[in-house]
Amino acid sequence: MMTNPTIGSNSSEPVVQSILEKYDSESRFHKFLPKSPAAIAVTTIAVLLSLFHLYTAYYGELPALQHRSIHLGAMLVLAYILYPFKKGGRLSAIDLILATASAATAVYMLWDHHALVQRIGRETPLDLFFAAMTVILVLEAARRVLGKELSILAVVFLLYAYFGPYMPGILGHRGYGIDEILGFMYLTTEGLYGSAIRVSASYIILFIIFGAFLEKTGVGRFFNDLALGLAGGSAGGPAKVAVVSSALLGTISGSAVANVVTTGAFTIPLMKRLGYRADFAGAVEAAASVGGQILPPVMGAAAFIMAETLGMPYAQIAMSAAIPAVLYFLSVGIMVHLRAKKLGLAGLPKHELPVVRRVLFQGGHMFLPLFALMYMLLSGFTVTRSAFIAIILVILTSFFRKDTRMTPTGFIEALESGARNTIGVAIACGVVGLIIGVAAQTGFAMRLAGTILLLGQGNLTLTLILTMFASLILGMGIPSIPTYIITSTMAAPALAELGVPIFVSHMFVFYFGILANLTPPVALAAFAGAGIAGANPHKTFAGAGIAAMQLATASALLGVIALGAAVEGWVITAASWPQRALLLASALLLIKPGGVTDVLGIALMAVVWAWQTFHVKRQRSFHT
Repeated sequence: MMTNPTIGSNSSEPVVQSILEKYDSESRFHKFLPKSPAAIAVTTIAVLLSLFHLYTAYYGELPALQHRSIHLGAMLVLAYILYPFKKGGRLSAIDLILATASAATAVYMLWDHHALVQRIGRETPLDLFFAAMTVILVLEAARRVLGKELSILAVVFLLYAYFGPYMPGILGHRGYGIDEILGFMYLTTEGLYGSAIRVSASYIILFIIFGAFLEKTGVGRFFNDLALGLAGGSAGGPAKVAVVSSALLGTISGSAVANVVTTGAFTIPLMKRLGYRADFAGAVEAAASVGGQILPPVMGAAAFIMAETLGMPYAQIAMSAAIPAVLYFLSVGIMVHLRAKKLGLAGLPKHELPVVRRVLFQGGHMFLPLFALMYMLLSGFTVTRSAFIAIILVILTSFFRKDTRMTPTGFIEALESGARNTIGVAIACGVVGLIIGVAAQTGFAMRLAGTILLLGQGNLTLTLILTMFASLILGMGIPSIPTYIITSTMAAPALAELGVPIFVSHMFVFYFGILANLTPPVALAAFAGAGIAGANPHKTFAGAGIAAMQLATASALLGVIALGAAVEGWVITAASWPQRALLLASALLLIKPGGVTDVLGIALMAVVWAWQTFHVKRQRSFHT
């Protein structure tokens, strides 16, 4: 496959890696010497763990607590070997002790599983010791791998469970003793080994392994070349390449930051070369990379978790998510196109572009596993069986051409990468399990929903806004899957109480939880894009100065309102087709920030508002 000889070359890899480590804490791991005892240990544990999950995907899982404890325990072992106590540190005796303790938590659950299940609520001192040790190990691993924010949030929730009687107003509850909290977190499927770690152990790791095998076949390069061939020659071509390639890669990837760095290392320099400002180039890549996680078929594995959580067919989830995702990327693409026209930016010269037909001939066969995955999921295959078969298909189709062929070394590396790339998600799911466990034990989720409803005063629009802010806050600095699990547990019930369909509630909080990657002050995807572009991070997520950002935000909000009114056919009263057409035109005009388009868009909204107001008043006068 054709690749640009200057962009994405080895010379840029150290810079890209340093940016990834700066904004993605999961990338700050020990770099062991090849064939050193530590490197061999990591490879062995990671490969065995991936093989274990592939085996259970085909033959069936162990009992819940056993299966999930093996998954979490192994991930903790890898975390303590790979991630130092502090940035830049070395593997120490303390790290090895903590890794050994992590393995012991899984061994204890396997060794005494039947008796443990029998004595839930009557825990022995040894049970409570292992429970306390597991909680501490998970919190410390999360601090090392993900940063301190999620661990602090979990500690606050654990304190809330203990100090319930002292909480004010609606937040108050009877309070729980330390033994009650630890027993609930460790010995039930509501805490550490609850729904969060279940989706990591049953689904997420399989799709990350799937992505790792695809990566070893060069699918990332294939996506880039295909996007470059399709869109690179049009106005502002490289920015459109960023949109297309990030969408294709992002649906498989569960990390917006990693997606920014992977595709942005190639697309951002091209955008800058054509004349895009550095901040805009970084913003385009960040927005496109985040959007990949709302795009079927994989949605960073969120589609499968949502289907399992809601008891809905995957096909319904995928089809419902497809249109909003297409609209999202269409809006980003329109902005890119309009900016290119405004600045007079041409595409790349034809001689620098790959030939689409040749790209498809060389790498198009790697689409087959994705198509097969979609077919199996839409045909009613289980998620785990579909993922297993898709991984086998990746291996088989890789042999269609020599340059994509999977070698024995590549096979081992893919298994290792699959497990290693799951560490951050698995640890996050473990911590989220603590948060959800407290929410279940204390009824906090319903209390939060009640608080949102109280503040919203029964008004759906105000409740949506409050839920949006709750989702943005809960999603800051957290991987997309744990973000969905938290927001769907904490924020979605408030919308359901007002009659919003449960699926719509879950999609709403998921979208805004994902957008936390673009929302200041954290905005990790935007900061990563700015790092590659060499731009001011604040301009990358704002796009301009404060005043311009405020105007753009206001017009965007009005545009969303106009689009929603056009789709639903309602403003003050039912909208006629001419009114809906005017509302749609208003929304399209408000997509593009700018004086003339904003004024026209607002004017059309005002016309519809006045039209309906007049109609309602006339009806009232007629009836009186």
